Amino acid sequence: MLTKSLNITRGIVFAFIRNCHNKSSCTDSATIKHELELTRNRKKPPGGSRFLKDKNNIYLFNAWDNVQWDEEQEKAAKEKVEQNSEVTLSEDRLKDLDINADKHWDAFYDIHQNRFFKDRHWLFTEFPELAPDYTAAPERVYPNENDNTTSQIEKPTDQNIGAKRLIFEIGCGVGNTIFPILQYSTDPNLFIYGCDFSSKAIEIMQQNELYDTKRCNVFVLDATCDTWNVPFEENTLDIIVLIFVLSAIDPSKMQTVIKNIHKYLKPGGLVVFRDYGLYDLAQLRFKKGRCISDNFYARGDNTKVYFFTQEEVSKLFKDAGFLEEQNLIDRRLQVNRGKMLTMYRVWIQGKYRKPL
Repeated sequence: MLTKSLNITRGIVFAFIRNCHNKSSCTDSATIKHELELTRNRKKPPGGSRFLKDKNNIYLFNAWDNVQWDEEQEKAAKEKVEQNSEVTLSEDRLKDLDINADKHWDAFYDIHQNRFFKDRHWLFTEFPELAPDYTAAPERVYPNENDNTTSQIEKPTDQNIGAKRLIFEIGCGVGNTIFPILQYSTDPNLFIYGCDFSSKAIEIMQQNELYDTKRCNVFVLDATCDTWNVPFEENTLDIIVLIFVLSAIDPSKMQTVIKNIHKYLKPGGLVVFRDYGLYDLAQLRFKKGRCISDNFYARGDNTKVYFFTQEEVSKLFKDAGFLEEQNLIDRRLQVNRGKMLTMYRVWIQGKYRKPL
């Protein structure tokens, strides 16, 4: 029986032979051995610096950063979305998705418990503000727009040492963001709040051995309500985390959420945002009959998901009075090196500051 590593190695060999079939020098054993050596014991580059400059090398890593799409790929994605965007859901079906949204998420967590989502250890590369005292995370590297060079983003320094730091995550699920922050940050003045629409998710999180009431407090909240019932005052939070959660909310209710976020952040407070972008793999995989409205879909488990453009994200926050510090489109190419599959992901990432 082949092991997983041997399967991956075999896949890489076949890939190099396939990609180089018109180049006889690429198929000799010495070349294949050299290419395989490049994949062994390779040191992971800094965050966001694995750039695919030669498609023949696609299987050297299992992910590539800041992948550029050509017009043909963009056109194919647009056509796919046009095909799956016909709204065929009945009024009763749409009503059920809305009224029973909390029950659908409870069912999701009842099935998956804490096994579905992985802890987000990448948080401190993308959002070092969450744990400025954690200095071991890889630093994020972004490509410069007008040339082929890259620039490294400096990590923030905590200017108010000894001051209370309050972080609030909306849509905390079972703790895949909160627990890594608590693990990597040793700041004794840090306290994290979290909320989720699903009471089942909160129950699972509170039963986790990492849940420490001295450092965090999680509770059930429907963030789309006009008025929030929360254990903190307005204008008190340093950071609000909004990661892959706004996409689960009906677009007509998103502005209400953003306005309340603005209300509870302190002046100078920060929102860190990351969510699905238009033409992400998840959107292209939808079949006909799952579309609720433009770029808004119902998954098979009855949870919902929206796919954003950069312009939409920018407008949502600016209309609520935020200053935009970051708004970027993160295109990743994920590679299954064993099955030789390529998967294109598209995420929107932003940082928004409440004015002083």
